[in-house]
This record gives sequence, structure tokens and C-alpha cells, in this order.
Amino acid sequence: MFLETTWFVLWGVLWAVYFILDGFDLGLGTLLPFMAKNETEKRTMYNAAAPFWDGNEVWLITAGGVTFAAFPKAYAVMFSALYAPLLLLLFALIFRAVSFEFRNKIQSEAWRKVWDGFLFLGSFVPALLLGVAFANLFQGIPIDGEGVYHGNLFKLLNPYGLLGGVLFVLMFCLHGALWLGVKSSGAFHERALRVAAGIWPYFLAAAVAFLAATAVYTDLYANYLAIPPLMILIILAVVSLFTTRLFISSGSAFIAWVSNAVTILSCTLFGVVGMFPRLIPSNMEDIFSVTIYNGASSPLTLKIMLGVALTFVPIVIFYQAWVYMVFSFKITDADLATDEAY
Repeated sequence: MFLETTWFVLWGVLWAVYFILDGFDLGLGTLLPFMAKNETEKRTMYNAAAPFWDGNEVWLITAGGVTFAAFPKAYAVMFSALYAPLLLLLFALIFRAVSFEFRNKIQSEAWRKVWDGFLFLGSFVPALLLGVAFANLFQGIPIDGEGVYHGNLFKLLNPYGLLGGVLFVLMFCLHGALWLGVKSSGAFHERALRVAAGIWPYFLAAAVAFLAATAVYTDLYANYLAIPPLMILIILAVVSLFTTRLFISSGSAFIAWVSNAVTILSCTLFGVVGMFPRLIPSNMEDIFSVTIYNGASSPLTLKIMLGVALTFVPIVIFYQAWVYMVFSFKITDADLATDEAY
């Protein structure tokens, strides 16, 4: 039980780390058509994400890899039941990646607009789909005792799932605007903070609506009612959300970004802890749910993986922290003039 629970917690944390890190560049891409008024501002937004986005997506691969190795049954059910949205997510991420590299290959405004459009779609669509997917996992999906999914893509587009999608889009847009505030200067920096302040109340409203809908559509609160100390996750999410707004008002973009990262972390863990011990709840019969017990690998596999994770994850964290330190400077016109700039 210890190994299964440990890997369940790590599974949830890895998804949270992915949302925190890739969330800001998904937010930047989604905001691109609405914030950038000229070519310089567009390139500033590209270069605010460019050194980080591929490293950030490592955590998506890691979260998927952990699902495959630690909970193979959950991986099989998830990637068959959610095949259509995951395929759309994959193609969207591919086009987003290509847009970074292809945008400036031809000196043509029309060419750049095409790839700007792909960056927007390749950022907005994943944010929406991730929210829809996780909301559906929270409320349960129609799987039977054999793990066969009895539904289609349109069944996932239910009111609670779409509300989760809206929540994720707003959450990532707020995160992206704050990161742009960290990386930009002057008037663009001030506008980024104003945009973040403008998104915040919509994110608050979506979060309140999602929490209320969660009580109606899911049983996530059962674990919290059974173990009241777990409520700290909800309290942490509320406190960090409001401190984010305070730091935006004070002009502290980086601290506001960190505070919003805590919001994302606590919101993700709120859902994951609420599902425990289920990984993929079934809304047909609870006995059909994939749990950490009936979906886990052998104890030996989990032990070996834990040793590997404790060895290599700190190396990845150290390397990524070094990258963030190297590229911690604000983007200036001089930076955009270099050959390395996007």
C-alpha cells in the first residue's frame, strides 16, 4: 500500500508541476492575438517562452511515463477512453512546437500570421482539452469492468467538463500574463500586469463555479469530509489566489507568478486527493473504477522505479533550474536583435 500511495502522490505532483511550468507558455500563446500589437511585442512573447517550453513539456512526458510504468491499467484505460482528445492534444502541441521554429524562416507577414495562428491554436486547444479531460476524470467516465469506454468525444463535452476547460484556459492565461510581466519591461510590462489583473476576477468566478459544480457532479469532497485536515489544500488555493491579486496590484510580477503557481499546485492536488484511491473513476459502477490497487504494477517494479525517480528527477530539476537562471533576464530590443532570438 505504501508504494502504491507514494506513486499516486508522485503522479499527482508531476501533473501539477507540468501545469505550473507549461501552463505559462500555453497561456502566452493563447494571449498572443489579444496582447501583441506589433511585431516587437509578438517576438517578445515568443522569446518569453522559447527557452523554456520544450523543457516544460518534459514533465508531460514524465507524468505520462509514470502512468504507464506505475499504473499500466490506468494508462491503458485512459489512452483508449480519452483517445480522441489526447490525439487532438498531441497534434496541437506539435503545431505549437513547429510554430516557434518556422515563423521567421520566411520574411513574409502572411507567413508569420499563419504560424501565429498555429501558436494560438496549439496553446488554447491543449489548455481547454486538459481541463475537459481532468474534469471528466474527477466526475468519472463510463468504463465497464473490462476497462472498455462506453462513450465518445461528445460525451466528454458535458457542462462540468467544459467548465473545467474554461477554468484551465483562464488559469493558464493568468499564469502566462504574469510570466510576460516577469520577462518584459516598460509599457508592455505594465500592460501584462493590467491584463493579469483583468483575467483574475474571471478566474476567481470560474474557480468558485467549478468548486460548486464539483459538489454536484462528483464525490471529490468525500475524502475531505472524512479527513478534515485535507481541507488545507482548499484553504491554500484560496489564500494563494487572493495573494496573487495583491502582488499584481503591488507590481511584483514574479512573486505574483509564484503565488499563482501555488494556486495551480493546490488546485491540482485538490482534485487528485479527492479521487484517492481511484485513478480513473467509473460513473457506471464504482467497482469498475481503476484504483491504485487494481491498476498498479508489481511491488518490485514500483521499488525499482522509485529508486530511478529519486536518482534522476533531482538531476532534471537541477538542470531546469539552471536554465531558468540563465534566461532570467528581461527581454530587450537588443536581445531580439541577436541571431539566437525567435
